[in-house]
Amino acid sequence: MTAVVPGNDLGGDKVAPSGHVHRWRAFALLAVAYFMTAADMLIVNVALPTIGRELHFAQADLQWVVTAYALTFGGFLLLGGRAADLLGRRRVFTAGLALFTAASLACALATSGIFLVIMRGVQGLGAAVVLPAALSIVMSMFTEGAERNKALGLWGAIGASGATAGVLAGGAITRYAGWPYIFYLNVAVGAAALLLTRRIVPESRLRLAHRRYDPFGAITVTAALVIMVYAISQAPTAGWTATRTLALLATSAALLAAFVAIEARAPAPLLPLRLFRLSTLAGSNAVGFLLGAGFYGYIFIGTLYMQQVLGYPAMTTGLAWLTVGLTGVALAGPAHVLVTRISVRLVMAAGLSLTGAGILWMAQAPAGGSFWADLAGPLFLTGAVTWIFIPVSIGALVGVTERDAGIASGLIDSSQQLGGAIGIAVASTVAATRTHDLQDRGYATAAALTGGFQTAWWVCGLTALAGIPLAFLLIRRSSTQSQENHGA
Repeated sequence: MTAVVPGNDLGGDKVAPSGHVHRWRAFALLAVAYFMTAADMLIVNVALPTIGRELHFAQADLQWVVTAYALTFGGFLLLGGRAADLLGRRRVFTAGLALFTAASLACALATSGIFLVIMRGVQGLGAAVVLPAALSIVMSMFTEGAERNKALGLWGAIGASGATAGVLAGGAITRYAGWPYIFYLNVAVGAAALLLTRRIVPESRLRLAHRRYDPFGAITVTAALVIMVYAISQAPTAGWTATRTLALLATSAALLAAFVAIEARAPAPLLPLRLFRLSTLAGSNAVGFLLGAGFYGYIFIGTLYMQQVLGYPAMTTGLAWLTVGLTGVALAGPAHVLVTRISVRLVMAAGLSLTGAGILWMAQAPAGGSFWADLAGPLFLTGAVTWIFIPVSIGALVGVTERDAGIASGLIDSSQQLGGAIGIAVASTVAATRTHDLQDRGYATAAALTGGFQTAWWVCGLTALAGIPLAFLLIRRSSTQSQENHGA
């Protein structure tokens, strides 16, 4: 087991340098858990038609298999991060992984749509506990500088590849085994990880004379985030200007305002507002939100285009998305080196430019498109998303102390996952609205669907590109100098 020594005056435990090999073993286990939870965001996408037929889902309700996971995932991440800091990061990680694994087994055994949706929500809750705990353990194991950049670079690459790998794995498993085995795979991996966690993952927590909690802050922010995601996910069917949608969004905004007021006065706030004085952290979270919105929306719409317009089966759709992962893996190695030697914001801006351009290129795909002529180029180019995930993961933790590791980890995960949930909802709404408009004007089904998807891709691409000015405005080069000097 990795040796643990007393932490700094801020109260965190740190891993002894002699545990270098053991640190990477622990990192590998934590990375597997992260990959599993990241992949599960979209792993069921290509299986939705099959799940709908077998569990007798109404077509309009199928989105809940994806949305239920995103809703609880995004809504409880901040609470999960704070719990990890106060109760012990390995302990909380283990509890979250056990919950995620048990919920996966329940999903695999589901015989009704309602039960599957509920268990997907429980899965998301488990993931919301696992992710910030895992990333804060990584923070405590590696000191700021080149070594941490290497670890966070790998972490970001895993996040970038998780969504596309999830689509590929979902297609293959659905084709050759059946959709329940998507969840049985989680059970096998989760059980193995649980057996190994205590042996190779070090424990760390804040050492405080009194463990103070922030129940009112936890209630207001969690309720605000859950209501926000719910409102946006329902807007495509209820209508963006419907009374219910506007009331829910207003309630969410009021709760967020109350949360900010509570945090400004709480003695031990759930989200210390002083964190936002770190410009690189604030900028990375803003870019992370836009990244989630643009990239997850792009994958969701792209999967629909391949299946509904091109007629690709689940396996072929998954293989098509493999091209994104190949580019991502190829660019992951240089990314953390460039972040250390150049800067967070320049690598981030390059990734946003390439990814945004790739999504806009995808928006040119016609109704009768083919993979090599119309899809391969955009898909390979958007693999540059690795150059966003990696600097976002590093930048969001630059200058963060041990006492704030869990909450900062939860914050960046929350930004990306909430961005993804909102991006999928907005892209779906845009696509559906444009498709109906084209159908009303007499367009054939394939042409109308393609027109809707193209418009949604334009929104996703411009969302990604909007992160470029934010990167330069909010992320100061001087903020990354300390870590660059460490890596020198």
